[in-house]
Amino acid sequence: MKIIPLKEGNFSASKTKDFTLLTEENFDTTPGIKMSVQPFLIITENDYILLDAGINWKNENGKSVVSEILEKENINHTQITKVLLSHLHKDHIEGAITLKENGFEATFPNAEIYIQKREFDFAMENKGNPSFDFEILEKMIQLPNIVWMNDDQGQINGEISYEVVGGHTPFMQVFWIKENEETAFYGADDLPQASYLKYHLAYKSDFDGRKAMELRLKWEKEARENNWKILLYHDLEKAVIEA
Repeated sequence: MKIIPLKEGNFSASKTKDFTLLTEENFDTTPGIKMSVQPFLIITENDYILLDAGINWKNENGKSVVSEILEKENINHTQITKVLLSHLHKDHIEGAITLKENGFEATFPNAEIYIQKREFDFAMENKGNPSFDFEILEKMIQLPNIVWMNDDQGQINGEISYEVVGGHTPFMQVFWIKENEETAFYGADDLPQASYLKYHLAYKSDFDGRKAMELRLKWEKEARENNWKILLYHDLEKAVIEA
């Protein structure tokens, strides 16, 4: 498989979940939680798989950062076959749809978009929570090719497996992609940065911080035993590590 990080940048997230791009000039002076926003494209023999969709950040020229990376890799948006959403916080879904003159359209028109139904229900029960962009959510579920997921775990196909684990959100799901003895593991916001493996802490920013911590301990052991490549969505410096 080929793993392509689609890093939109390093950002500071405010309490109201507004994102400010970090530069050398403002890195030390901008308040908020510092994190990258970094979806991943995994190319296998059968699929072009997007793991979460980012925030659709645009450069000064008005073009999305993800689009520019894909162009450099000679990949067209129409080649993406699956968009796997771990959870529905705004920084993980906004890149899935694009505002055009005639309204919102799917950014990746030929891709099936996989959404955990219970995660969506939880989001809609929490109107006013700044972690969610409800306009984007409501537009996204009207798109064609939405695949609603209801099971706790399973296989999407022979290469992709998933499990609803909770932790960061009540119904967050994680993914394994396996091909030719190689495994990529995406723990999303239960394992967003390499430091989460170094410091075994329960974070208050998680819905269930203790569960997320316990999951990381379990995954770290399994990653070492099975040589997983761990994909880090929010790490400021690293994209992929091996435990």
